[in-house]
Amino acid sequence: MPPTTPTRADAQRARVLAASVEIFGTRGYRATSMNEIAAGVGLSKPTLYHYFRNKEELLVRIYSDVLDDSLRMARETVAAAPTPLDGLRDLLVSRVVHTCENRELLKICFEEEDELRPDLAEELLVRRRLFEDVATSTLERHLAAHPQLRLGMSPKVFVNMCLGAVNWTYKWYRPSGPRTPAELGADMADALLAVLDPARPPRD
Repeated sequence: MPPTTPTRADAQRARVLAASVEIFGTRGYRATSMNEIAAGVGLSKPTLYHYFRNKEELLVRIYSDVLDDSLRMARETVAAAPTPLDGLRDLLVSRVVHTCENRELLKICFEEEDELRPDLAEELLVRRRLFEDVATSTLERHLAAHPQLRLGMSPKVFVNMCLGAVNWTYKWYRPSGPRTPAELGADMADALLAVLDPARPPRD
């Protein structure tokens, strides 16, 4: 199916979302009003409500877009890799790059989740686990091919440990530092996945 051309309404929604990310990131979700978002994007408040009914709908849309992009990138990255281990490594590198290059966006996702109603948060959690499942199933394929490897924990716990490490870069990475996002991602992936090297001596 050919891609559809964005409409004027789509473009306006994108502008509203971009302004919301900037304002939420600066002031915090709870302290931000719809008036501020309307002013930030140059719309009247009634016009803003035509696109988004309230702040919560904006926050859910921001989360949803991040989750959709993350899942798509994870699936594409793993599918393009020559081996499961390469796929897992490339996934972690791409995650570090994406996080470092979109720190304000990811800050909202990681820090404002508690502002959502429980039913909405649960729906987003189910979708987030789809991303985690891509990494976990990739790891499981690697372990099945190399039964001598011993993690000392379940694949799911190992994946969550790795994702926790790379996701936290939103908090401490600085563009002025000595490593680019890609270099940092490669360093972190190498360290986190060293235990998965088939040439590594087996653990007792």
